[in-house]
Amino acid sequence: MKRVIVSVTNDLFSDQRVNKVCNSLVAMGFDVLLVGRCYSDSPDLAPRTYRTRRLRLLFRKGFLFYAEYNLRLFLFLLFHRCDLLVANDLDTLYPNFLVSRLKRKRLVYDSHEYFCGVPELVGRPRVQRFWRRIERRCFPKLTDVITVCQSIADLYDSEYPRPRKVNVVRNVPLRRTARPAATREELRLPADRRIIVMQGAINRDRGAEELVLAMHHIPDALLLIIGGGDVLPELKSLVERENLSDKVRFIPRLAPEVLANYTALCDVGCSLEKDTNLNYRFCLPNKLFDYMNAGIPCVVSDLPEMARVVRETQVGLIVPETTPMAIADAINKLLNDKELYEQCRRNARQAAELLCWENEAAKLREIYLGSEEKPQD
Repeated sequence: MKRVIVSVTNDLFSDQRVNKVCNSLVAMGFDVLLVGRCYSDSPDLAPRTYRTRRLRLLFRKGFLFYAEYNLRLFLFLLFHRCDLLVANDLDTLYPNFLVSRLKRKRLVYDSHEYFCGVPELVGRPRVQRFWRRIERRCFPKLTDVITVCQSIADLYDSEYPRPRKVNVVRNVPLRRTARPAATREELRLPADRRIIVMQGAINRDRGAEELVLAMHHIPDALLLIIGGGDVLPELKSLVERENLSDKVRFIPRLAPEVLANYTALCDVGCSLEKDTNLNYRFCLPNKLFDYMNAGIPCVVSDLPEMARVVRETQVGLIVPETTPMAIADAINKLLNDKELYEQCRRNARQAAELLCWENEAAKLREIYLGSEEKPQD
């Protein structure tokens, strides 16, 4: 059986895409080991179909973290047998690239975003140049590259012309086959209020602040902000200053199967990234597809990839600008127009049948196996 080592820089707990990829690789017949980091407060992992390894580090963030992790990952990959390496995002690419050259092993690069355009690098030219140098050294020599949407694929293809185009495998969920396992009462959610949700990475420029302020103008509603991110302390202070504690509730990041229960019990899902950097301009967040899978209408920013999906599927509304009033108007329109709301719900359920991981996995199989025979024990 061919061995695969998949590497990420997170703690594996809530990374839905990587979990789905690993399960798909197992289904193809690979022996999979997923490597990530471990925080002091990282939750235990539930049993999985593949092996996991979380490295304990001295540093939690910043340059020292990336330096330590990349060195540890390089040594780990160098001294562990494998037939295939999978690097997720630019912050794991260099050690994978070096080991693939030293050991003459195949490398697949799965870029979940346009890394050099993330907001954390905007306004930090020296740090951005550092990552760009790594990308320029490795990318032109890569054979198999995957990303999450066509816009990012086109951008990479224009920057780094290669014989093979970048493959697109969207970050969509598994097709839902069962109803939520919990009720609102069991999750301590109000039965008599409409519930709006924003889930996933709660970081800067994702519209969370504007959504919180929009709650002033949405009657009889509760906002759930589910997940972790760098803007959470400021958001909590904003809620207190605006006296919105009874209208906004924060829930820490959840395991994917638990998160799905919360999502399915909500009424509207929001994805409100701002056009402040290339990564967000071309983003196609998995939460958008999670909302469809849960059968709830969505409100999204007018950004190319998200807006295109919503226009094609008619699963929600697009806000012309990311302001509190524009967001409130769109949410109120959905909640107050019963016919529109029910049509969006029906469209979401229909779209989820097509926009699911079962369909995207066929693309992965072609990338990883191609014309080769399936790996055997």
